[in-house]
Amino acid sequence: MSKILIIEDDPEIAMLEQDYLEINQFEVDLVQDGSSAVEVALHGDYDLILLDLMLPGKSGYEICKALREQLNIPILMVTAKTESIDKIRGLGLGADDYIIKPFDPAELVARVKAHIHRYQRLLGSTPMDEVIVIQDIKILLKSWKVYKGEKEIKLANREFELLKFLAMNSNIVFSKEQLFEKIWGFDYIGDNATVTVHINRIREKLEDTKETQMIETIWGAGYRLNNG
Repeated sequence: MSKILIIEDDPEIAMLEQDYLEINQFEVDLVQDGSSAVEVALHGDYDLILLDLMLPGKSGYEICKALREQLNIPILMVTAKTESIDKIRGLGLGADDYIIKPFDPAELVARVKAHIHRYQRLLGSTPMDEVIVIQDIKILLKSWKVYKGEKEIKLANREFELLKFLAMNSNIVFSKEQLFEKIWGFDYIGDNATVTVHINRIREKLEDTKETQMIETIWGAGYRLNNG
């Protein structure tokens, strides 16, 4: 049974989420303030986190950033904000998806199931010893780990998926639309600006500069990962 953590301060929304998830055979824990959310999330062995954006004590942005430094599991932001900048900020901090209030509970359950299944499928889809080496970067495909030299680099799920896809298809140019379709899929509610946000995050974490040019922007065409 998959285990979900709901971080939500609105009791009605929290109970609605909990009821529908439990009906669908998920084990659910609930935290109603931001101050204790990180500690609970890190010690609860969860498969997915539903994270409200506006919380007392600590914002969803702060929580997402803190969790992404230590957890690889899917994080879905639940927010009433609809401006693109808020969505992009959340995705840039490592959220895998966002759900806008008010939402259809059935859609919420479907999103949760899809992200958990995707995560489990990716974890089990690659031979244990398969490693891609590009410059001083090592990508361990099975264990979802990335190293720059001897230092492990923490990537969010989508960041890792995007880097993995580019690395497995190196020296090929992909448009933002193609990458969005491959990594996020047709059913994802968003736009291809998400790709740019994640590419920039990967570059920042890997210290990929104009001089190293591992992930290259091909103006008017898309992105290419250079390997030899």
